[in-house]
Amino acid sequence: MANDNWASLARIGMFIVGREVVPEAEWWAMAPPGVSIHAARVTAGTPWAPWTAGRSGVTLCDDLLRGCRDFAAIGVDVAVLGHSSSSIVGGAGWDEAAIAALGAALGSAVRPTTNGADVRAALAHLGVSRPFLVMPAWMSDGVLAAAARYLEAHGTPASAVWRYRPPAPWDALPPDGLYPAGMATAQETERLMTQVLDHCPASADGVLLAGTGFRCVGIIDALEKRLARPVVTANQASLWNALRLAGVTARREGYGTLLAG
Repeated sequence: MANDNWASLARIGMFIVGREVVPEAEWWAMAPPGVSIHAARVTAGTPWAPWTAGRSGVTLCDDLLRGCRDFAAIGVDVAVLGHSSSSIVGGAGWDEAAIAALGAALGSAVRPTTNGADVRAALAHLGVSRPFLVMPAWMSDGVLAAAARYLEAHGTPASAVWRYRPPAPWDALPPDGLYPAGMATAQETERLMTQVLDHCPASADGVLLAGTGFRCVGIIDALEKRLARPVVTANQASLWNALRLAGVTARREGYGTLLAG
């Protein structure tokens, strides 16, 4: 019988930005045999679960609530809120509040997590405390600053922050104009790799490529070999943590120390 990629080991649900293609493509590339990936698309503003008055908790947007019902119905083992910006903009404590709200909506059979929590766990696992933070070209100055504050608040201050500089014609557009113009589906990685190698400071003990819509997992191994330091990406970290939460011990070569360890 031919392989039909049935979830013999785990079934993972992922909430992703409605108009992105990168998360599913990268997760399917990295997932070990026996693990299936199922996406729920979200079109809400950032963060997807706004703080309540007094920051006593968060309120899940309608797309998250719908996705939670669907994920519970199909029996996923883990549900990942795969949106770096929600964690970054939500700030300190948001990941924990969102995980609690997701858990209440999903039921006790599903383990929830967020991209921010996954990235922090991955950095800690690899012993990275001063990452070189690299972010997509479409991230605004405000989000870059919030990302630096987020890492600082969680004890892993960025050694430097770099926003990817795209080639023409994208370089003529402001960050908030790139997605509407179609950059989400027109990404390349060679230029990104060159910029990371050229600008990674000696003080960095690792690299963090943030943003689940940022195409980058194909260059993880090459960067680690050239820099002799671990590399964490948003989608790689969330897959790694989801596998841990699902009790899957299978490892994957070709996508960095994190998944191969």
